Amino acid sequence: MNLSQKVKEVNALLDAVNKDYAPVVFANSFGAEDMVLTDLIGKNFPDISMFTLDTARLPEETYSLMKEVEDRYNINTKIYFPESAAVEKYAAENGANGFYDSIALRKACCFMRKVEPLKRALKGKRAWITGLRRDQAPTRINLEASEFDADNGLQKISPLLNWSLPDIWTYIKDFNIPYNALHDKNYSSIGCAPCTRAITPGEDVRAGRWWWEDPETKECGLHLK
Repeated sequence: MNLSQKVKEVNALLDAVNKDYAPVVFANSFGAEDMVLTDLIGKNFPDISMFTLDTARLPEETYSLMKEVEDRYNINTKIYFPESAAVEKYAAENGANGFYDSIALRKACCFMRKVEPLKRALKGKRAWITGLRRDQAPTRINLEASEFDADNGLQKISPLLNWSLPDIWTYIKDFNIPYNALHDKNYSSIGCAPCTRAITPGEDVRAGRWWWEDPETKECGLHLK
């Protein structure tokens, strides 16, 4: 299937989801995959709202891209922050960078900065859209393009699930889509600044995320069943 056909499939899925599950919301992390969805949703589906999770530890390049998206698409992306009391408690007990000390502490940090704010963002929605791709990680191989998210109580849609990384970058280049400047510095997957690094040639695309952990554990909790 060529890229043009894949784009048609994504638009058809988004159209069906928008009709069957409204209100629908797009969880935008401003990664490369999410920029493809930003472009498609921004151009074709104004009824689908967007939000992002600002963990308060994001790289400056991500904030710059947020502003560029707002200006280009005239989109108001709602921002959800972690609860300040939870962050203060975590820092007092474990230190601001306690997530380096153990997988449990890293997952606890991800929970307060991502999972809990996500639950607030999804409240009252019937479906949410993600930019997940099947070949991103071992933890994502068995995902479906549309499946019920029991943890959050709504339908979860992953329109780009069967896209390859070259598909993503071909779309970005062909349509001159803005993207995070860190991608040009060999950052393939971008999250919080302390937990993201550049990768070297031949490394897995998510090798720069939580690089001190095994691939089988490298999820923040947003996409685990």
